[in-house]
Amino acid sequence: MRAHLDCIPCFLRQALQAVRFTTMNEEIHEKVLRKVITVLQEIDWKQTPPQIARIVHKIVRDETGELDPYSKVKQEYNDIALELYPSLKEKVKTAKNPLFTAVQLAIAGNIIDFGPKSKFNLTQTISKVLNTPFKINHFSKFVEVLSTTQSLVYLGDNTGEIVFDKLLLETILERYKIERIRFAVKGAPIINDATIEDAKYVGLDKIPGLEFIKIGIGIPGSGLERWDTRFLKILRDSNMVISKGQGNYEALSDQKGIFFLLLAKCPVIARDLGVEVGDIVLKGV
Repeated sequence: MRAHLDCIPCFLRQALQAVRFTTMNEEIHEKVLRKVITVLQEIDWKQTPPQIARIVHKIVRDETGELDPYSKVKQEYNDIALELYPSLKEKVKTAKNPLFTAVQLAIAGNIIDFGPKSKFNLTQTISKVLNTPFKINHFSKFVEVLSTTQSLVYLGDNTGEIVFDKLLLETILERYKIERIRFAVKGAPIINDATIEDAKYVGLDKIPGLEFIKIGIGIPGSGLERWDTRFLKILRDSNMVISKGQGNYEALSDQKGIFFLLLAKCPVIARDLGVEVGDIVLKGV
């Protein structure tokens, strides 16, 4: 999915948010914004939003010297989600359809996203998702594919949210024998996306058979980019791909054989999906 004109002011908002997480010095805020504005005027806007975002956030890192501007909120939401985990586990255990409830909760966790906005209510979102029909609901197809899956690639998204992903994977493994699970995280910090360190902190590495894949953020050695042919081959060679969140949808919406689980939090993505902002999506393509 290519970037739209509406994405451009959003990148500026993200840059200002990120630099404010690192310093209250308005001179640095202005310096970062001016550099971002200059770069946005020069680059190709036909790239995907994640491709542009990594350029914008590199400017923030370079100008502030802070490699992980979102480190405090990332830790905060990992801890908040871990505190909720026992009650969420109980909700799944006592549900009429535990797998569907685990999918609902995994999608609810997608609200923990500082890309499109910085204010959200996690507990209200959980309640809403558990009690609202999906706008796009391909759960039957999801189960059908899952029932014959031996190798699964799970594209993670944000910190905190990965606790909800852990619960979904645990629920899947209670019902299906999957020989290999590869869980994709960012190979270096960007916005509040989860890294391997975050994934290990919440216990994803304790899931039997799970290994990690690093997704690059434009930094050498940070992993394969989502548009890299080697990464796309990993997806094609897997029996099933579960993709969480808007960023993965933006980068991979033109690929087949992927189940996208997300909350539509951005008007551009909502339009691309044919839904409204706030809608709940489980889309298999």
